[in-house]
Amino acid sequence: MSSEEFRLVSPTIDNEGKLPRKYTMGGQGGQTNISPPLEWYNVPEDTKSLAVVVEVMDSPDDPSAPPVPWTVWVVVDIPPEMKGLPEGFSGKEEQVSGAGIREGNNDHKVPGWRGPLMPSNDQRFQFKLLALDDKPKLGHTVSKERLLDAVEGHVLGEAIFTCLA
Repeated sequence: MSSEEFRLVSPTIDNEGKLPRKYTMGGQGGQTNISPPLEWYNVPEDTKSLAVVVEVMDSPDDPSAPPVPWTVWVVVDIPPEMKGLPEGFSGKEEQVSGAGIREGNNDHKVPGWRGPLMPSNDQRFQFKLLALDDKPKLGHTVSKERLLDAVEGHVLGEAIFTCLA
């Protein structure tokens, strides 16, 4: 394994740690609900596949109840040679890589990036990249739950960053 830290970043996060509005359903005009660019560094040795899970950590179904994470995006079967995903990748995985990358269902029960409508207060987005020692066996329908079950015992590394939107 490399001596450098396994890291995940998005070059569009501003200096205040904010995700631009265009990556949510609350963006302006045509600039709405676009998947943000991601970059990663120092993928662990022996990685056979990468997976991304993005969740809003403060998504309350009921304002009086504790917050429940809301899955925004699941991407699996990313080749370890790739160094990131470009802006607007969601829905275009075949055009961008041709490498068999698949997008799983978010909590709206549809595949691809689906940023939430943003309330007036900040919400935390958690981006997680998993380095796996095998390509997970997920079947036809991919979801966060199926992914996490399939990768148990196969995670070589995990890179996480959190931002506000």
